[in-house]
Amino acid sequence: MRPPRIAIPLSPRDFNLRVEDVAIRTADGLTLAAWLAPRPGAPAVILLHGYPAEKADLLPLAAALHARFTVLLVDLRYFGRSEGRATTLGFRERDDLRRAVDLLHARGLAPVGVFGFSLGGAVALLAAAEDPRIRAVAAYAAFADLKALGREVYAHFWLLREPLVQLMLLWGRLFLGADITRPSPAAAAARLGIPVLIIHSREDEQISVRHAERLRQALAGNPGAEFELMDRGRHGELGPHFEGRIAGFFLSHLN
Repeated sequence: MRPPRIAIPLSPRDFNLRVEDVAIRTADGLTLAAWLAPRPGAPAVILLHGYPAEKADLLPLAAALHARFTVLLVDLRYFGRSEGRATTLGFRERDDLRRAVDLLHARGLAPVGVFGFSLGGAVALLAAAEDPRIRAVAAYAAFADLKALGREVYAHFWLLREPLVQLMLLWGRLFLGADITRPSPAAAAARLGIPVLIIHSREDEQISVRHAERLRQALAGNPGAEFELMDRGRHGELGPHFEGRIAGFFLSHLN
């Protein structure tokens, strides 16, 4: 997909955050743009933005976490300053995240946790199921299944809803040679034994709280899974204690 991209008018300087511009090379030869804010001797947290924003959207959270963590903010492929002709909605992004983990480990920055918002949360769950170096995941407003999300997004097209979902699958097979909806984030979550925090708002107008419930079911056998369903808040709205909640989660499981 090639959605219009949202430019976030924020910079690290706005948060007194000193960062290094770093590049991450993907398996298919793209260069992803990232900001690295190191903290010597501290564990690392990778921050993944939502669709269709960019890494600057997570600067407030990065600034809050940097007191205790090395922070890596990544522009997902196609978004921000990263290369790429389209987003693959998690299919290739999960391996891109593993390349970001490679960068941190090459610099001796470990252990590694991942926070992801929306699409970023889905990518975090998908990658964590394949990369044991990811030690904890916090996902806010993540979708559990791309097919289900497609049916919700296209619901107002009524009889055309299912054909549009199938067209999405067809494009994926034509251009990527695979079903981009499999594995689903829920299926990936079911394989996780690491600490996982799922946060969702009951008022989310873009990704229904039903996705959080599916992720809860998938994580039922994981004793390290935590869930927080907020009664209020539209997609992406943060409560007054959100940053502290995320910091506390990673402090508990990465130190």
